Amino acid sequence: MAEPETRSQAAEAAAIRRRWITLGEILAVIAVVISGLTLWNSYTERSASQAEKAQEKQRRAALSKALVLKAQGGGKRMALTALDPAHAIQSQTIAFPATLGVKTIETLIEPRIEADWIKDAAKKARKAGAAGAADKASGDLRLPVAISTRFVTGGETYTDVAIYDVGYRREDSLLGGSDVELLGLSRVEGVTAAKVQARLDAIWASRLK
Repeated sequence: MAEPETRSQAAEAAAIRRRWITLGEILAVIAVVISGLTLWNSYTERSASQAEKAQEKQRRAALSKALVLKAQGGGKRMALTALDPAHAIQSQTIAFPATLGVKTIETLIEPRIEADWIKDAAKKARKAGAAGAADKASGDLRLPVAISTRFVTGGETYTDVAIYDVGYRREDSLLGGSDVELLGLSRVEGVTAAKVQARLDAIWASRLK
């Protein structure tokens, strides 16, 4: 009777081993599936994060590009405000064409352009013989300037950089002096901070021809 029992035991042992092999294979497949799902979930989250960052970057860029300045007043002083009342201007930097040798002007809280700031540049422009600024020129004149504006909208701070033309009229006195009357402000184009001075100088050079 011992021999049949031994065969039965051997068959049962073999069956158990087969069950363990099958179970191991199933667990291996499950592990591969879980690993794949984990990788896919990680990829999806990363893609979603990158998409959100791209959208945020576009939103910031759109907000920055949306800033347009307008001038109020004239004569000796123009106040600068944002066309969109949701944009609160914090500070500004006004730069001139490099060849004029005029120092950069910075304003804080009260953005503006004063005639005295343009007066020195206008004199040098006149000497340079810029189109529309020579001794015999008549009519309204213009001077390109770069305006970097730091502003707040939606609780966040942004910086807009653009080139504007300052319109002015020269007033010559009987004593040979010259004064400036401010007329207004006109946006020329937006530009990046890294290229603004080069672009401003190029615009100015084109008007000297």
